[in-house]
Amino acid sequence: AVHGARKMEYYGRFLALLVLALLIGFVSVIFSLVWVFRYREGLSWDGSVREFNWHPVLIIMGFVFIQGIAIIVYRLPWTWKCSKVLMKFIHAGLNTIAMILAIVAMVAVFEYHNASNIPNMYSLHSWIGLTAVIFYSLQLFFGFAVFLLPFAPVSLRTAVMPIHVYSGFTIFATVIATALMGITEKLIFSLRSNPAYSEYPPEATLVNSLGVLLVIFGILIWWMGSRRYWKRPPEENAKAPLTTGGTPEGTEAESTMTDGGDAEKSDLRISSEAARKQNLKLDEAGQRSTM
Repeated sequence: AVHGARKMEYYGRFLALLVLALLIGFVSVIFSLVWVFRYREGLSWDGSVREFNWHPVLIIMGFVFIQGIAIIVYRLPWTWKCSKVLMKFIHAGLNTIAMILAIVAMVAVFEYHNASNIPNMYSLHSWIGLTAVIFYSLQLFFGFAVFLLPFAPVSLRTAVMPIHVYSGFTIFATVIATALMGITEKLIFSLRSNPAYSEYPPEATLVNSLGVLLVIFGILIWWMGSRRYWKRPPEENAKAPLTTGGTPEGTEAESTMTDGGDAEKSDLRISSEAARKQNLKLDEAGQRSTM
């Protein structure tokens, strides 16, 4: 009963954090749209500054919000009865959508710069942003190749999983840091006078608040994605050792930062259980031999 109450407590905390993260992510997207429509002339695809405005909107919508949801999608309790393969496709699909939106956002910047004779790739924001996109595309490619396609052996998946998880969290943090640099850079360039950024106009208040929301969203996603007690439970076929000496698909580590230790503990439990059963069999054989 105590264990069940504790599980419900953890479940309640997760739902509260999930609702908060979704709300903050949604408000962040709304803030980006209010920013570009109220203060930055809106959106279009004509080579003007309105085309550039697609960049912050799509980055926040895709590279931050959707990528964050992709990180914690395995943790949603109502998906635990879904097959692991289905959840892999959902995880990969969300990351693919985020990647597409990030690429479109980059195209918008390059086209605007070229149309306005503005140099490309001269700021720290652009350097780190392009690096994040490149590593994210590599992460997506190797994720498909190793975890989604059926060709990679389970031993390779187990070895690569910690790297996959660590790089995913690192890229996500880098994207948020790059977004903060980008919106600050845009305010400095845009609010030079009448009013100046230092005069704290309403646009600056809105965009600074947007940056704070992005930081809070990132912290919530990291917290939900790194807690052991919110990880997806192992599948049923992973709870017993195979008699043929093979490794079941269900033993593949989940996308968490604590999977390696859990896997070792699981192996120890399986070995102990097997030894206990073997001892029982020997005791039964001994009893039969004395009858």
